[in-house]
Amino acid sequence: MGDDSKVRLDKWLWAARFFKTRGLAKTAIEGGKVQCRGDRCKPSKEPKVGDELQIRQGFEQRTVVIRELSGQRRGAAEAQLLYEETADSVLQREEAAAKRKAMGPGLLISEHRPSKKQRRQIHRFRNARNSPEQD
Repeated sequence: MGDDSKVRLDKWLWAARFFKTRGLAKTAIEGGKVQCRGDRCKPSKEPKVGDELQIRQGFEQRTVVIRELSGQRRGAAEAQLLYEETADSVLQREEAAAKRKAMGPGLLISEHRPSKKQRRQIHRFRNARNSPEQD
């Protein structure tokens, strides 16, 4: 890929397509969502081949090992060659996804007010739970 011997961690995460922009990668690193070998790190850290990163995005947590360094963002197929996700990480992500799916859509939290239809459904649900059972 690239002959980049020195590349910043935020730039590598962007090039490996974990984040859409370097700014988002930098924010995630500063927020403690990216760890190198179990320790918090800075966006300017220079990752090395073989480093293990824990990356948390939303509900998912990935553990990846850096296979190659690059400071250029390329296609997804080429970006996947920059790292290798550990087998344990893949298994844990699949189990967590299955648990979330089994819980149903109630886990999702909306960032806006409910619509009129949704409010009616909420009221119907609450009234059905609070009223005495009729047989």
